[in-house]
Amino acid sequence: MAKTLIIIAGPTAIGKTALAIRLAQHFNTEIISADSRQFYKEMAIGTAKPDPEELNAVKHHFIDSHSVTDTFTAGNFEKETLKVLESLFKKHDQVIMAGGSGLFINAICNGFDELPVATHETRMQLNKDLEIHGIEYLQEKLRATDPVYFAEVDINNPQRLIRALEVYQTTGRAFSSYRTKGRKSRPFNIISIALNTDREKLYKRVNSRVDQMISSGLVDEVKGLLKYRHLNALQTVGYSEIFDYLDGKCSLEEAIEKIKQNTRRFAKRQITWFKKSDDIKWFDPSDYDNILNYLNQFIIYPSPGA
Repeated sequence: MAKTLIIIAGPTAIGKTALAIRLAQHFNTEIISADSRQFYKEMAIGTAKPDPEELNAVKHHFIDSHSVTDTFTAGNFEKETLKVLESLFKKHDQVIMAGGSGLFINAICNGFDELPVATHETRMQLNKDLEIHGIEYLQEKLRATDPVYFAEVDINNPQRLIRALEVYQTTGRAFSSYRTKGRKSRPFNIISIALNTDREKLYKRVNSRVDQMISSGLVDEVKGLLKYRHLNALQTVGYSEIFDYLDGKCSLEEAIEKIKQNTRRFAKRQITWFKKSDDIKWFDPSDYDNILNYLNQFIIYPSPGA
């Protein structure tokens, strides 16, 4: 198979977008986003989407592709992305996928097991638990029933917590147990790399990005999404904290510091997730030449005239 999907993973704010664009330009190809929040067109500043200049530099897929009112799961992403890849590989020998959503990347690399459908009553009860007892209650329930997934998931995202808990309450099996089956075969090669740097540098990048989001108008963006705040897509870092500020639960300074803290924790969990894969080669984001040399070792180039 001469077709190759190049995956760029790693924690938030590490520089995946910049590398993806540079590699896409080198290979004359396109980029698929694997960031589970950049799908939503109503969420721009708080998701650190590529800016207009970056989007114009290389064609991106799954940026602004859905609305926050849509349900878009890892299983949906697998099915839609495989269709996109089939089309892209007719024009390109390499395609870039970049993002920090481990569950969505895993769906493309290994396939996504069909999960049981929870009853409406189960989901309603878990949402009621969230409303009455707070997110900490759901976090502790997940820690007790599925410590493996608890160690990987963004525990500040109630959508993820509720999905895992409803699977457990429906089947009696941990959510993580559904991700242990054999890898599905793909009609293309996969090369996975990830970016990381020392923790102090990463945390500075995170803090700087949050400050930039605030100066770019994050508060106004969140104000414009108040009517959607009950939707799962908005139950995420950068939005939940500003909702608390708008509710008068904290000052803006406290909300900003909480965003930084929760984003740093999320970055740590992303690293933990990707470190568990033996297929991923790690690089510093500044190490472009070595990254390119590594990729060229494994890319199968078509024969001249083929």
